[in-house]
Amino acid sequence: MPSPSAAADHIQDLAAYVSASPSSFHAVHEAARRLDKAGFTGLDEREPWSGGAGSFYLIRDGALIAWVVPHGAGPTTGFNILGAHTDSPSFKLKPKPTTGAFGWLQAGVEVYGGPLLNSWLDRELQLAGRLVMLDGTQHLTATGPLLRFPQLAIHLDRAVNDGLTLDKQRHMNPVWGLGNPADVDLLGVLASHVPAGVSVNAAEIGGYDVVIADTQAPAVFGANSEFFASGRLDNLSATHAGLAALIAHASFAAESDAGSGAGSAAAAPVAVLAAFDHEEIGSNSRSGACGPILEDVLVRVSDGLGATVSQRRQALAASFCVSADAGHAVHPNYAERHDPANHPVLNGGPLLKINANQRYATDAPGAALWARLCADSGVPYQEFVSNNVMPCGSTIGPLTATRLGIRTVDVGVPLLSMHSARELCGVEDPRRLAAVTELFFRTAV
Repeated sequence: MPSPSAAADHIQDLAAYVSASPSSFHAVHEAARRLDKAGFTGLDEREPWSGGAGSFYLIRDGALIAWVVPHGAGPTTGFNILGAHTDSPSFKLKPKPTTGAFGWLQAGVEVYGGPLLNSWLDRELQLAGRLVMLDGTQHLTATGPLLRFPQLAIHLDRAVNDGLTLDKQRHMNPVWGLGNPADVDLLGVLASHVPAGVSVNAAEIGGYDVVIADTQAPAVFGANSEFFASGRLDNLSATHAGLAALIAHASFAAESDAGSGAGSAAAAPVAVLAAFDHEEIGSNSRSGACGPILEDVLVRVSDGLGATVSQRRQALAASFCVSADAGHAVHPNYAERHDPANHPVLNGGPLLKINANQRYATDAPGAALWARLCADSGVPYQEFVSNNVMPCGSTIGPLTATRLGIRTVDVGVPLLSMHSARELCGVEDPRRLAAVTELFFRTAV
């Protein structure tokens, strides 16, 4: 069982990770920084890779795949994969983004995914993402507090508390200054906020992928400091858990090899963190779970271990994926929206997510594996299933199982206020997910 101090340390590190990751591109950049510090080697998928043991990662746009190949791995060694995603519901900057009227400067944005629109009102927000120059170079940018979706005063809408209706086109245009839109360029503001020491000419920006993110710092609170509030917990809570677990696993593997000899790890799987982009909009992209990025990496790792096509299929058959994505805790004010017999709570442990129609990929063998891993980790877990009259969301789990034929189980940290600009979890659950994931990475299944 993770200790209280371990949970506190983990939640503070999660807070730092979320704060450094206002966009999917920042999330993979920060993950790569941490992996570099831990001794991982970054690879370029346009270059040849050498086979053999070691710790590696690659970035494709807003997605990251990282893996640890143990000493003794061979052509039929399986993969233990933790799948998560780096994107969160938000708003994405449109072309011709500098707009405004009546002396206000505004930004043209498009809804990304399914955010709770009202939760974004009256908050200090930032723009963050990547700028791609005409010469192909890329730069991260993050403005800090810049924008706000101002809510209409109750004096001008006396019925607002009877039902707030927000038109995505008319009402969700944030303000970011005062002046004439013809005299300023929002791209110039973005260009001025690339990392220090880099000079970017806004006229040379050829394309951009920029989203809005909340700037309020994450916080621990509650009667006994049991709650953690932050933006983007769906799904940076799982991405961070997988990252922390993989780094710990790499250290464990290195110490085991040094103490016992390289051959002792022969039965260990290849541990993989797959942090995809675009899950919130269906995963249909080159960096999403419907794309080829994970398969590309697994094939090349198997090739590096000398696998034939048939042996690669054996390796996939011996593999397992834990799809980790945030799930729902029971809401005390809306209990009727939940299944009457299954009421997950904050700090009750990570969720095992189940759906008869395979919106989650969990089956009986996956449930049994998760139960065993949690028991061996000393971590409690909770089952989640939807109320029959409520549509069930989905994850990257069924997509990965379908594309690669790898048995998959769906799990995640329970939240309240999912898809809000500021979500809520328990301080214990993210560390528990990381602890079970760390054991999973070194367990032959």
